[in-house]
Amino acid sequence: MLQKTFIALGILFIVACQGQDIQLTNLINNIFKNDSAFPPMPTKVTVLNPVPTVNRNEPPNPTPVEPIPETSKYKSCGVNRECVPRFLCNNGAIIEDGLGVIDIRIDNECSYLEECCDVPDKTAVPIINPVPPVQHEGCGYRNPIGVGYKIVGDKNNEAQFGEFPWMVAILKKEVTLDETLNLYECGGAIIAPNVILTAAHCVHTKKSDTLVVRAGEWDTQHTTEILPYQDRYVTEIIVHEEFNKGSLYNDIALLITETPFDWEQNIRPVCLPTANINFDHSRCFATGWGKDKFGREGQYQVILKKIDVPVVPNNQCQSNLRLTRLGNYFRLHSSFICAGGEKDKDTCKGDGGSPLVCPVVGVKDRYYQAGIVAWGIGCGEENIPGVYANIPYLRQWIDYQLSEIGIDFKYFTP
Repeated sequence: MLQKTFIALGILFIVACQGQDIQLTNLINNIFKNDSAFPPMPTKVTVLNPVPTVNRNEPPNPTPVEPIPETSKYKSCGVNRECVPRFLCNNGAIIEDGLGVIDIRIDNECSYLEECCDVPDKTAVPIINPVPPVQHEGCGYRNPIGVGYKIVGDKNNEAQFGEFPWMVAILKKEVTLDETLNLYECGGAIIAPNVILTAAHCVHTKKSDTLVVRAGEWDTQHTTEILPYQDRYVTEIIVHEEFNKGSLYNDIALLITETPFDWEQNIRPVCLPTANINFDHSRCFATGWGKDKFGREGQYQVILKKIDVPVVPNNQCQSNLRLTRLGNYFRLHSSFICAGGEKDKDTCKGDGGSPLVCPVVGVKDRYYQAGIVAWGIGCGEENIPGVYANIPYLRQWIDYQLSEIGIDFKYFTP
């Protein structure tokens, strides 16, 4: 993610909007592919021993039928050894303080989330307690060293597992002749058990019954994380009535899910700021699975990425953007907030709808959502900030919409 692995959307007329609506590449189609219909449920196949047919013309006591052994669900990695999730292998490889240290650059016969475990050491009960070292109640708490284990070898701005528990992937369900696919559309953030905050440009042309929200996701190509993701169907899309699909003014939408998410250590809401909070010069985080660079060479990310960026005052952002192909007469709308402008650190294509979160002053590891990834000119260009929907400016609209459907504000109030 260019250290800016996020949704850029960049091109003069704000390609971000187009980027989300066109069909994604085969890579991103496969990244969120399910092996079963929604929502995914764990399955176990039991092989029954066949009952022998009795032939009355044969003598009694026929040769007994050998039972068919049950096939292990884990891949073999040696004699009497199997690749099992690290937290299900009691062989001393896990550090006993509750945090298993895993290197995401190691991926041999087993994936980096697995251990080549002697079969006698397998256990059905996790040996890692899937909680962060410091537990909090309420919105906006980041887990800077992860949940359950800490990753090392994170040289490309990978987030820790569960580090940003409000982050969600918004997927579009597509049914083919023989399977159901989840196609990645954009990012979003949980603000209440059944409410997701995202960008209008991601969802304004979609039908609610085609969308699924996935919370708790981290590595999109593995399902052996210590805590599973949760999928929820969308029943309603609420788009700002003054959203402009050309200029992306008021680029905000709410998704209402059919059933609420269950709070886990990797699934929690983010806090929302009041309308009078100013984030200028704050050092903030943006997250997403978007491309690592703009253009054909860019690749979507498998593991959730994070970048730290400064919030740029709007007058400075407008001046910087006027130096681009936007020209001298460009005016930055009040519904936008800017962040970034540091080389190779930006959100990019595929990050649209993802949250920009900034620290709650005076509270360690607690964050407000200050913005929603909207658009930009290229990705990671020096002195060209990315542009986000401005949450403090749009807070009144959020409050009105949530009041209309009876959502308690306690979930996103610090």
